[in-house]
Amino acid sequence: MSKTVCITGGSRGIGQAAVLTFAAAGYRVAFSYLRDAAAAEETVRQAAAQGGTVLPVRADVADAGQVEALFRQIHSSFGGTDILVNNAGVASQKLLMDLSEAEWDRLMDVDLKGVFLCCRAALPYMVSKKHGVIINISSMWGQTGGSCEAAYSAAKAGVIGLTKALAKEMGPSHIRVNCIAPGVIATDMNAALTPADLDALREETPLQALGRPEDVARAALFLASSDAAFITGQVLGVNGGIVM
Repeated sequence: MSKTVCITGGSRGIGQAAVLTFAAAGYRVAFSYLRDAAAAEETVRQAAAQGGTVLPVRADVADAGQVEALFRQIHSSFGGTDILVNNAGVASQKLLMDLSEAEWDRLMDVDLKGVFLCCRAALPYMVSKKHGVIINISSMWGQTGGSCEAAYSAAKAGVIGLTKALAKEMGPSHIRVNCIAPGVIATDMNAALTPADLDALREETPLQALGRPEDVARAALFLASSDAAFITGQVLGVNGGIVM
């Protein structure tokens, strides 16, 4: 029987790559998006072209009501969520002293509270089945901290802490919870970096390359599979060796 995966922030970047990767592997895929309906439609088109069954749902993961509605729709369409990939995120590159309280709050609401809300909504079904997988997307900055990304680093560090705690909490219910900490990935989130900045990061990376969204998506597919059946509470760095 096909399993159902929910991927938040699935209309672009790492999320879109995850939607296409899981769909190609035979999963039923539901994904959330916030504003870009055209990108969501294109993601569905690409997934359908490879035979995937995909459900797009507009939802703000920072809003508890919208998150509950997202999972109700998944339950209605597919019966429940077997695998959750918490990918939705926003970033802000500013000195901490220039960051407004509203900007801090929005980043924390999406990047950390959104993970909590989606886990809370997905877990009752998983617990009832005594089986499930949660994969949280953090960042290398959650491991090391990033200059001019203090809020983002703090939120992503929180995701790592939540992952480890939840893995202990849910282990007796046979629910695995792991985290992926990507390095520098060629996505829209890094589009603001100058070519010189990207070159410097490429040179700093032992593999001398920037990551692709597909690199992270394939890692998520592995963690969702039975091949990772004895892996929980771990942080997998998909980063070319820039953080060890």
